[in-house]
Amino acid sequence: MTQQVPSASTDPAKTETSDSRYEALDLWPTSTLLDVLLESQLGAVASVKTALPGMEDAITAALPRLQRGGRLFYVGAGTSGRIGLQDGVELIPTYGWPEDRLVLLLAGGNAALFQPVEGAEDDEEAARTAIIAHNAGPDDVVIGVAASGGTPYTCAALSCARAAGSLTIGLSCSPHTRLLRDAELGLLIETGPEVVAGSTRMKAGTAQKVALNMLSTALMIRLGHTWRGQMVDMKIVNAKLVRRAHRMVQQLTDCTEAEASTALEKAEGSIKLAILVCFGFSPEEGRTLLAEHAGNLRSVLKNR
Repeated sequence: MTQQVPSASTDPAKTETSDSRYEALDLWPTSTLLDVLLESQLGAVASVKTALPGMEDAITAALPRLQRGGRLFYVGAGTSGRIGLQDGVELIPTYGWPEDRLVLLLAGGNAALFQPVEGAEDDEEAARTAIIAHNAGPDDVVIGVAASGGTPYTCAALSCARAAGSLTIGLSCSPHTRLLRDAELGLLIETGPEVVAGSTRMKAGTAQKVALNMLSTALMIRLGHTWRGQMVDMKIVNAKLVRRAHRMVQQLTDCTEAEASTALEKAEGSIKLAILVCFGFSPEEGRTLLAEHAGNLRSVLKNR
């Protein structure tokens, strides 16, 4: 594919600029280099603080859509896209988020998970085609992530989804960018130049991961997927999680190990339902109550 060369007058994104302080970093002692790298990572985490008011607005806007059954979309390219995919995928086992309500769009498709796909991040038509194919609508929440804030694939996806009525949230590590303009709600987490110029897998990547973890975790908590600080919608998919589920039921109900095991068996592995069984409800009663309260265990047990 022939690459279009940007105009020489185009100013680079802040994440693409270099910092003269690091020009001789290859000559520094390893201890000094590690100190500087750690300092830059800590700075990346601190930079998320300024985006908290915007994140609160995003959560407030997203909640009613997701409560009506809307889907979560994660869109990105390269490192940013992979970080978004990681955040989204982990919602399934951690919070029991339904697979059919999660859409993961990475420029270049699955092949781009393991290697660069030439020209993928510049393919705006592919982004629009993907959004249309998934029939994005008013109840959907589309999160686009781009360190530079100008990735064509991500920006085009958000523009298309916004035109379809979806809530669009754009996360950029550079100010005054197309992504922040194209998204209904733009979140700026300004991380500045990297220690290694342009290596946005470093500071920008860290800031993106922190921000997405916070955003999705807060949404899951507000949607009732936790109770008393525990992951009560966790999928029990391996031996470690079997043990964790037993501990959770025991801790949250003060039951014995044997009672927790029996309750989880009756609940067919549902931790929420097992908790209700331990509190004296039949599995049928528990399922009815959870359905009536949109799966919110605190609402079901508000008088306990």
